[in-house]
Order: sequence, then C-alpha cells, then structure tokens
Amino acid sequence: MLNGIWGFFLIGGILTGAFLGRMDMVTGAILSGGRSAVELALAMAGVISVWSGVLKIAERGGMIDRLAARLTPLMDFLFPSVPRLHPARKYIATNFVANFLGLGWAATPAGLMAMKELQRLNREERGRASGAMCMFLTVNMTSLQLVTMNILAYRMEYGSQNPAEIIGVGIAATMLTTLVGTLAAKALEGRG
Repeated sequence: MLNGIWGFFLIGGILTGAFLGRMDMVTGAILSGGRSAVELALAMAGVISVWSGVLKIAERGGMIDRLAARLTPLMDFLFPSVPRLHPARKYIATNFVANFLGLGWAATPAGLMAMKELQRLNREERGRASGAMCMFLTVNMTSLQLVTMNILAYRMEYGSQNPAEIIGVGIAATMLTTLVGTLAAKALEGRG
C-alpha cells in the first residue's frame, strides 16, 4: 500500500512538472534530493555503527542480561504469559533498552528475534497474535525513549543551532504515548 502511495506522489509530481513545463525543477529536485539522501545516509551510518557497537559490547559484557534481570518486575507485568527464563525476555529487554536510548534501528534485530520467540509460545490459532505479541508491538510502537538519537542526528545534519533542545519534549511525549498505549493494551488484554 505504501509503495502505491509513494508511486502515486512520484508519478503525479513528474506529470505535474511536465504539464506545467517545469521539468527543470523536477530534475533539480531529483538530483538535490538524491544528494541529500546520500549525505544523510552517511551521517546516520556513523551514528548507527557507533551505537550498534555499544549495544554489542553491552551484550557481550553481560550488561543486557543484567538489565533484563532488573526489568523482571516490568516484564512480569507486561508479559505474564512469557516464562521468566525464556529467550524472548532477553530479546524484549534488548529491544526495550535500544529503543529507550533512541536506537530504533539497533532495536530491530532484537525485536524480530523477540517476535520469533513469542510466536513459539503462541497458543493462538496460526496467523493470530498472542497477548504478549500485541503488548510487545504496542510498547514498540509507542516508542519510549530517553534520548532520540536519530532525531538529534537529523537535526545536527541539517544545521540546527541546538539539536538537543527537543529532548525534554521527546521524553514527555514518549512517556505519555507509552503509558496510554500500555494501559489500553492491558485493558483490552484477553478480549478478542
């Protein structure tokens, strides 16, 4: 669906430019947009590399296991159907920690592994998500973050005078969305 929407906008823009006789603007936008995309990708690659490395060091050093242990009360509340020593909990904890630090792209592999492990525990019919899977997706989509690293990197890349000025608002917004999302998921748990 999203590919169709983007395709519609792309073709619509080109046809509008051709119809209005402004293909020079379309060509200029394509070239400058491509250049900007490559520059941003290179800037983000550096940020991603550093923080993915930090997460890998934390995992190998046992920090993720210790954080997962400290998250046990929260995990018990959010995922009562997932046994305490199940591998899904480690992946969920890794995902939560990476998201909390604003490293959504570094959280993705752990999130995929968590969903795979949650599917192994899934007692529901094939193709239907369990309560634990729904809760995990809810917390992920509400994106509780302490520091929004990607937004800071974008703001720095585009020349913001004070890229960190959004941290307070970001924390408040993500706390509110996570709280509302979690409470809604808990209220709807077991229905369906």
